[in-house]
Amino acid sequence: MTDQNFANHKRNVPGFHFVLSFLLLACLVLAVVNFVQQWQTNLLTALLLLLFAVIVLLMSWYIRTFPIKAQDRAIRAEESLRYFILAHKPLPATLTIGQIAALRFAADDELLPLVDKTIAENLHPNDIKKAIKNWKPDYHRV
Repeated sequence: MTDQNFANHKRNVPGFHFVLSFLLLACLVLAVVNFVQQWQTNLLTALLLLLFAVIVLLMSWYIRTFPIKAQDRAIRAEESLRYFILAHKPLPATLTIGQIAALRFAADDELLPLVDKTIAENLHPNDIKKAIKNWKPDYHRV
């Protein structure tokens, strides 16, 4: 496995991010077209197809976002503990989950100064990641 860094830490799964997204969008568009064409002659079937397309689209959205929220909670807990061990005080409450998730890539010796800089300058998560000199990889995020 190659070393993780800012340039390669994001991961796209082509089957999910591109193929499935395209197919879901195509299904919704075709269901809308079918509904417009069939609403006077076959309303029930057209409405059911449209509702099914919307339901599948919403399910795929929530199936993806719920685990990400759970991972965000785990990252917050892990980084809060790491910060407490290093700084002997709680992680500042002003940090957003995006900032905390970005800070997890910083090595222990960089974390405290980077947290201070993040709070002082309200750094964007990408700016935090770019400021990291010694990247600590996270191969477990999906």
